[in-house]
Amino acid sequence: MKQQKGTMKELIVTSHFLNEEIELMVYLPANFSPLYKYQLLITQDGQDYFSLGKIQTVVEEQIQAGNINPTIIIGIPYKNAQDRWNKYHPDGLLHEQYIRFLGEELLSILDEEFPTFQVGSSRILIGDSLGATISLLTALSYPNSFGKVILQSPFVNDLIIKKVLEFNTPYLVEVYHTIGTDESDVTTTHGEVINFVDPNRTLHQAFKQKNYIYFYNEDTGNHTWTYWQPALQTILKRMLSS
Repeated sequence: MKQQKGTMKELIVTSHFLNEEIELMVYLPANFSPLYKYQLLITQDGQDYFSLGKIQTVVEEQIQAGNINPTIIIGIPYKNAQDRWNKYHPDGLLHEQYIRFLGEELLSILDEEFPTFQVGSSRILIGDSLGATISLLTALSYPNSFGKVILQSPFVNDLIIKKVLEFNTPYLVEVYHTIGTDESDVTTTHGEVINFVDPNRTLHQAFKQKNYIYFYNEDTGNHTWTYWQPALQTILKRMLSS
């Protein structure tokens, strides 16, 4: 049977914390109806997840196969590499403001605009690299609002480990965490070469130590969409089902 296609639309939202307007990328699945409720998959690096990750195709396939619950995808774009760093990196100038935008502004807008369940377990954050990092930190900051987080090759430093270990309600957040074994010499936006593998293994141990609801996968892969895109089917099938 031929796969049905959903609808892409734009939604412009205003953030007082960031003092800017943000043009969200929204995917409404085929047969979308305001009479039904939907879970939200919120992606950092929104344009990358749509264009390189083909996330809308993966989600639609899984919905129509009956493997996942009906899902609206929200893609949050970045203006450029520096804007991305400022918002996603723990040392970024807009880091705290961006977390507050996600936790205190964005959800109320989405819940008003779309028929959502309005509970943490139906809101899933996903990101790659620094996008994974900011997704994790947001979930830890607002665990009652974001109940699931998908981390594809997150940037990890001592601060991230500390926050994971100090988080007192790990049962509120379900985590899917992946890292590729070929990510030991990743060149960052600022030209640094960083080993992602060892810090992610340390993060893995921190999650286990604190008994998070947690799934970890480490296999061959590098710090590109060549590794991240093929993994989406398995990840989303697990994280977007009941």
